[in-house]
Amino acid sequence: MTPVSGRKRRGWLPFSPWHFVLAPVALVFGLPLLWLVLSSFMTNAQINKFPPTIIPDSLHLDGYRYVLQNALFPRWFLNSTIVALVVVIGNLLFGILGGYAFARLRFGGSKLLLTLMLGTLVIPFQITMIPTFLIMKKLGLVDTLGALIVPSLVTPFAVFLFRQFFLSLPREIEEAAWIDGCSRLRTIWHVVVPMARPALSTVAVLTFLTTWNDLAWPLIAINDDHNYTLQLGLATFQGQHRTQWSAVMAGNLIAVLPVLIAFLAAQRTFIQSLTSSAIKG
Repeated sequence: MTPVSGRKRRGWLPFSPWHFVLAPVALVFGLPLLWLVLSSFMTNAQINKFPPTIIPDSLHLDGYRYVLQNALFPRWFLNSTIVALVVVIGNLLFGILGGYAFARLRFGGSKLLLTLMLGTLVIPFQITMIPTFLIMKKLGLVDTLGALIVPSLVTPFAVFLFRQFFLSLPREIEEAAWIDGCSRLRTIWHVVVPMARPALSTVAVLTFLTTWNDLAWPLIAINDDHNYTLQLGLATFQGQHRTQWSAVMAGNLIAVLPVLIAFLAAQRTFIQSLTSSAIKG
């Protein structure tokens, strides 16, 4: 079948036939988010009602009042924002330098070092959390935001993704910059980095998502409720005998919004980076 005949056959559809498959799948994945939005405007009685109410007969703001009247909630949101932004900047900075070194520089043991670094990706967090906690204790960072920032300032994933992206760039561009008198560092920041926007957005979004939603490590490293992150603070809304479900839903919706906005803003470059990073190994 020629491409022209294929287009004629599906010309009666204003969209690709694959949408018949993708639309139901998207609906299935979107239902939890829809339930989160609806339940955030319900009371605890409506949420706990059986059989559950899919569409509430009335909307309430009890959950949002409970969340916003909590004096520490803005502090938790600020703590999560500080930690996430610093970790993202650290991964971008060190990831670019490390990825460029593995992609362009040839030094003894580079392949072995890269293999060992990637091998750490398969080590479960449960194995490293105690040594990490002891290191943070020696540095005097326990129960501070520094304990949440320092262990995540650079990750093997960021270095590897930047390496893969830099390998896909032609060397001739950098060589032309060197002929014009640029140093290697100046070439990286003024020539290579502007072309690496897809990789930058991918690392930024994934790092922000992981850091923003992290609960296990803050639960170990933080004791003072003034230093809680947003996810750790929201966990306090769930008690042993009673849970403020409307507040939990409202708080989680507020926590989801920054991640959703970040992903939608970088969606195109995010997909472009995942595609280009698999071209060359």
